[in-house]
Amino acid sequence: MKIENAKQLNAKKFKRMTGVSRKTFELMVDIVKADAQKKKKPGRRPKLTIEDQVLMVIQYWREYRTYYHIGLDWGLSESAVCRTVYKIENILISSRKFSLPGKKELLKMPSKEDLVVMDVTESPIERPKRGQKKFFSGKAGEHTLKTQLVIHQKTSQIICLGHGKGRIHDFRLFKTSGVRFGELLKVIADKGYQGIAKIHKLSETPIMKPKGKKLAKQQKEYNRELNRLRIVVEHVNRRLKIFNILSNQYRNRHRRFGLRSNLIAGIYNYELALKA
Repeated sequence: MKIENAKQLNAKKFKRMTGVSRKTFELMVDIVKADAQKKKKPGRRPKLTIEDQVLMVIQYWREYRTYYHIGLDWGLSESAVCRTVYKIENILISSRKFSLPGKKELLKMPSKEDLVVMDVTESPIERPKRGQKKFFSGKAGEHTLKTQLVIHQKTSQIICLGHGKGRIHDFRLFKTSGVRFGELLKVIADKGYQGIAKIHKLSETPIMKPKGKKLAKQQKEYNRELNRLRIVVEHVNRRLKIFNILSNQYRNRHRRFGLRSNLIAGIYNYELALKA
């Protein structure tokens, strides 16, 4: 769908098609236009307008079809689609308009008012030709890339992300990600983070059921209360994974995955701020 047709859609259908609001789309277009003016070069004009280029990239994230099939719709070659996607992604990420607050923000938070939730989500990948064991996740039962999300519980804002291969344990991913919290900041995580209290005292994880025994009523209620607070991270995961590039089997180079997931997370934060 070209931009002329997309403009005829109402706000709800536009968001459903692209995964972003019109305001976010317009900001993305403005960023790319500003970059084009700075780097104005002589030569042949591109086949697509900047609006169409941005729309094509968003559709690529949203639908995650192959470059070949997208090229057929837009009248471009596979290589032209690939170059356009990389170019737009690089411009958007370098603009810092969609940057995440980052790990340092966790040390600045006013601890008494804030609560942080941490979890890991997995994105399936094609079976690697080399080093398959490093990517195989026993939990998911397939080869994956892991993404660690640190989220502000009250606002649902994503603070930072961490990435690792499918085999790495959630707790080890936390230790290697370099994420650290202020001493008075309370953190809630799932069962995959057992032992985090040794690193950060104000951390809470669900109580594990002892082998051959049952949890007491109070322990079950404690776990339910933690799950009520943790549910926000599942809602955020759902909103991120409306972009099929994060939920479907990832076909591209793995080193590009971190950039794309950070960019989409930054767009999610921007949309969240628009609603506030």
